Amino acid sequence: MELPKDKKIILFDGVCNLCNNAVNFIIEHDKKDVFRFASLQSEIGKKLTSERGIDPEVIDSIVLIEPGVAYYQKSTAALEISKELSGGYSYLRFFSFLPEIFRDGIYNLIANNRYKWFGKKDACMISTPELKAKFLD
Repeated sequence: MELPKDKKIILFDGVCNLCNNAVNFIIEHDKKDVFRFASLQSEIGKKLTSERGIDPEVIDSIVLIEPGVAYYQKSTAALEISKELSGGYSYLRFFSFLPEIFRDGIYNLIANNRYKWFGKKDACMISTPELKAKFLD
């Protein structure tokens, strides 16, 4: 599959309720249509993580990929995503002044407890026909 050249790709945990809610939130605030999505559990998700030397069986983080530019994980990915969102969320980028080790510590606390605190689905979310174009197969 050829990746869209002008889109940023978000890889997320497709069975995590928190992650699915975050994807829905991003879609709602992605007024410039910047992002495309794939679950970490999907074939394309596994391929993209593997190509970047990320073990898809171990990763417990959101991954943002800017094809041909860079990729980001954990809090840095979240802050990079926020830069593109409407509704004042782009101001979250100012938290990037905090040391990554501090930001990722908070991120890891939430990520490590996400199933306990927010629940887990039995399968990846299914997008509606209208949203299907935003998801990579």
